[in-house]
Amino acid sequence: MDISPGNLIASLYARARTAMDDPAPAASATAPRPGVAEKAADFMASLREAEATAIRGLTGRADPQSVVMALAATELAVETAVTVRDKVVEAYQEILRMPV
Repeated sequence: MDISPGNLIASLYARARTAMDDPAPAASATAPRPGVAEKAADFMASLREAEATAIRGLTGRADPQSVVMALAATELAVETAVTVRDKVVEAYQEILRMPV
C-alpha cells in the first residue's frame, strides 16, 4: 500500500467525490437537499423581503415589530453567508498550502 502524499490526496478526493455523487439513502428517501444556487436564491429573497419591510416601515405602512424581525432575519442570513465564505476561503488556503 502506497502512502505517498499524492496517493493519499487522490484517495481522499475519490472518497469525497463518491460521497457527493451518492447521497445517503436516508437523505434520498426524504426531500432533496437544496444546492448552492437554491441557497443563494433564498438568501437574496430574504434580503429583498427585509428591504421591502424596512421601506414599508419608513413610510409608516409596517409596524416596528415586523421591521425589527425582518432586520434580525437579514442579520442572521448575512452572518451565515459570511461564515460560509470564511470556511470556503479557509479550505482554499489549506489546499494552497498542500505540497504537490
